[in-house]
Amino acid sequence: MIKSYGERLEALLTERGPLCVGIDPHPNLLAAWGLAPDANGLERFARGMIEALGAIVPVFKPQSAFFEAYGSAGIAVLELTLSDIKAAGALCILDVKRGDIGSTMDAYAAAYLSDGSPLAADAITLSPYLGFATLDGAIELADRSGRGIYVLALTSNPEGAQIQHARSANGRAVGQLIVDEAASRNAVRRKAETAYGPVGIVVGATIGQTGTDFTGLNGSILSPGIGAQGGRAADLAAVFQEATRLVLPSSSREVMSAGPTPAALQRVTTQLLGEMKAALGLR
Repeated sequence: MIKSYGERLEALLTERGPLCVGIDPHPNLLAAWGLAPDANGLERFARGMIEALGAIVPVFKPQSAFFEAYGSAGIAVLELTLSDIKAAGALCILDVKRGDIGSTMDAYAAAYLSDGSPLAADAITLSPYLGFATLDGAIELADRSGRGIYVLALTSNPEGAQIQHARSANGRAVGQLIVDEAASRNAVRRKAETAYGPVGIVVGATIGQTGTDFTGLNGSILSPGIGAQGGRAADLAAVFQEATRLVLPSSSREVMSAGPTPAALQRVTTQLLGEMKAALGLR
């Protein structure tokens, strides 16, 4: 029987601690590592991150755009990166932020959530802003294949508030509507033995108190922005309150900028893991 994404995630977070590390090979970071802004530099950066941290980090989050920028050579590196993450025993959330309708959305789902696809990840990020129901096919495929999705709900970029804090026809903030829609999908798919259904949400660690109720989600909350982007471990309880136990904190630049030496990457990551365990009340 296929283990659900929630089961696999919970097991790894218990074993290694609550932290997702982003792999965003921005040209400035390649330069800081002494690498050329080409496919070879991209590969050395991404695979070097996993070689250094694959045994201690539970979840990696490659940002697809930084690989796509190099065309087919970059996509080939992304495939190798996904394979390395799997070989390291970690999970991969591929940050693609796709969102579309009908057969196009089905094609995106097949590319990233189907067994046998070279770009298949353990979970992906999706945008719900063409209507949450447009994601139902992807949710179904993810659940069937033991994978997950993370839906953008309350992002930390200042432009996001224009839509995410707006009020829907029934008076709910749009961000709350997204959380509630995710919760409704988990309610019918959640496995009894795990706290996580297949539908997670993305909520920035730096958004502060919004009055959003996350307690009914029963899914994972990916919370980027820890470290260099201004988010602190202490912010998590204020943002998520009773749902803090569902949070998967994510740090990208704070870790990547410590490279390229493996020891420096490991030192920063170990410190972050300790801070996240303390903030989430874990040992």
